[in-house]
Amino acid sequence: MLTQKRILIIGGVLAGLAVALGAFGAHALKALLTQNGRIDTFELATRYHFYHAFAVLIVGVLYPKAQSNWWRRSAWMFLLGILLFSGSLYVMAVFNTTKVALITPLGGVCFLTGWAMFVMAVAKADWKD
Repeated sequence: MLTQKRILIIGGVLAGLAVALGAFGAHALKALLTQNGRIDTFELATRYHFYHAFAVLIVGVLYPKAQSNWWRRSAWMFLLGILLFSGSLYVMAVFNTTKVALITPLGGVCFLTGWAMFVMAVAKADWKD
């Protein structure tokens, strides 16, 4: 079960991993990505990885407002989106292949679903201003 602590840990790990992969791509993989013509692909993967790692952290911070399944589902969708969307782009960039290209849109759908679930969680939360 995803608790606030676990969501925040996952978000922190995902953000740290995005930093590491971004640095690895900019330095160790730069020649390969340039040769493959995939620098932009790798940067897009890293950018969306970062955005959604931060989204997981936001979910973790807001989770105590209403510990509903909507928060947990949102976090899972963001995580799955990172794996499918960014993961497939990382694979395409490093291995210069399009064999995983059909996975990328599924990751995008996970991101959109995660944001819809985020909106539901906020709408259903008991906000005490």
